[in-house]
Amino acid sequence: ILALGGKILLHVSRGVRWDSDHVIVLNDELTAIGREVIRCGCNERLALCLDYFDASINRVAAWVIGARNLRKSLLIALLEPYDQINGHEKTFDFTGRLASQEAARELPWNAVWQMYCVRNDVPVYDEFMNDIRQYERKVLLKR
Repeated sequence: ILALGGKILLHVSRGVRWDSDHVIVLNDELTAIGREVIRCGCNERLALCLDYFDASINRVAAWVIGARNLRKSLLIALLEPYDQINGHEKTFDFTGRLASQEAARELPWNAVWQMYCVRNDVPVYDEFMNDIRQYERKVLLKR
């Protein structure tokens, strides 16, 4: 679809599986999706979608956690030395590719994430839970 100039609505919460809980966590699967989105250079033609439902936890928190994790996966991919890794791939230097990929795992993406949050006046860690719990007490419990 992208090769034909189209756009894709990519649902990252549920791949092939179907279950009742759809909060995305920052795992290898989500990181791989983030890498693929950034590497293909077509993020302008992708709409990344996610669910935020889990009956056992606060839905607002689930939405915030999932959205932050999706952004983190994209940040990890943006910081990766893709040109270097791709250069190894093109020259069939698979050992060099592996070494570069492993070195990329050690990049301080979390420090970049923290600075991004600070500069945008967004809670850094799980500090957003204070606001969510306050909203829960003032709004959700009254329903």
